[in-house]
Amino acid sequence: MSEEASSGFSPSVCVATGLGVGLVLPAPGTFGALWGVPWAWAVLTCPQPWVGWASVLIGLVLGVPLCDAAARRLGMKDPGPVVWDEIATVPLVFLFVGDLGPWWWLAVGFGLHRVFDISKPWPCNRLEKLPGGWGIMADDVVAGLYGAVAMLLIRWAAGY
Repeated sequence: MSEEASSGFSPSVCVATGLGVGLVLPAPGTFGALWGVPWAWAVLTCPQPWVGWASVLIGLVLGVPLCDAAARRLGMKDPGPVVWDEIATVPLVFLFVGDLGPWWWLAVGFGLHRVFDISKPWPCNRLEKLPGGWGIMADDVVAGLYGAVAMLLIRWAAGY
């Protein structure tokens, strides 16, 4: 680790690690993504849908410089403890669904997000090679969109 990386507290690292949740081993991404579930619930229950959409968009846009700063601070290209990418993209899975549906719907969306994020299907595997915060965020954004498409297909197939 560089001297800058070991110089103590950093707001960017604190937020990007989900207040330290990203330091939980094993599976920091999965534990970090859990922070995205209440955010997704808030998006789906918000009386003004545009507010939910705006919160997700802001989280994604701010994630690029946030994750970039945290990665530089930690002295790594895509540090495992940085989980803002998971936190901000879990709500993306639910954005196009429109409502909560049955209680287990959040668990299904969460699971789909993790499957696509971990397996990194094309183009996720290419996007993670982008520099800095772009690479940290972009693959998870596409994983979230894949999760959204899968949720819509499940909903359609189930007749819900």
